[in-house]
Amino acid sequence: MTQPAPAVPTATAPATPVVEVVDADVALGGIPVLRGVSLTVGPGEVVAVGGGNGSGKSTLVRTLLGLVAHRRGSVRLFGDPLARFRAWHRVGYVPQRAAVALHATAVGELVASGRLARRRPFVPASRADKAAVATALDLVGMTAKRAVEYVHLSGGQQQRVLIARALAGEPDLLVLDEPFVGVDLATQRRLADLFGDLRDQGTAVLVVLHETGPLGRLVDRTVTLRDGRVVAGADAVGDHHRERTPRVSIVEGMGAPWSS
Repeated sequence: MTQPAPAVPTATAPATPVVEVVDADVALGGIPVLRGVSLTVGPGEVVAVGGGNGSGKSTLVRTLLGLVAHRRGSVRLFGDPLARFRAWHRVGYVPQRAAVALHATAVGELVASGRLARRRPFVPASRADKAAVATALDLVGMTAKRAVEYVHLSGGQQQRVLIARALAGEPDLLVLDEPFVGVDLATQRRLADLFGDLRDQGTAVLVVLHETGPLGRLVDRTVTLRDGRVVAGADAVGDHHRERTPRVSIVEGMGAPWSS
């Protein structure tokens, strides 16, 4: 009797990078800020961008979000060239708190704005929208401040609200620019736990940091900039060995790390 031929194992195709910046140059006011920068972030990967003041960290983040134009090289998000990328609901952005100027805006309203990319224009918020906002507030421990105006919060509380706004959109990529400035150590640790839960559910995290602090245990790679150039850190998707849980909704899959 003829024995069937053994099955030939098939190679697993590499995951499409969530972020792929290749040889990018950026100039602001005619002054070079980024020079030949390359950066790759894979699904479920946490990549930190480090470097001194003026090294180009924030400009790199703003470039991959399309807020600053690159004059050479390429930028892709989820495999699409930046110029053709439209799925902005997949991206959550937490800017530096000092760059956010808001007046007479309640915390709940600000966090709800994180759902706009998932909603059709002029259509009222759905039950899912409201649930995602409530969960995001709970995750950062700011539910009790929902009706308070953003400008009346402490610096650390304002940072938590900006993180909640990004989380409300249920992103696949979370981009954070110095998220721990003005945040006490206990809150940093709780937020690090939260980012760890997101990572384990498949969310990619790109974070600009001066010091890794409590996030150090989560970081897969650190890319260091100096004078607009990458001086340390691999630009290829890292090799992951952690067990990952399947990607689920923020509403269904996470519990609040705050006990108060």
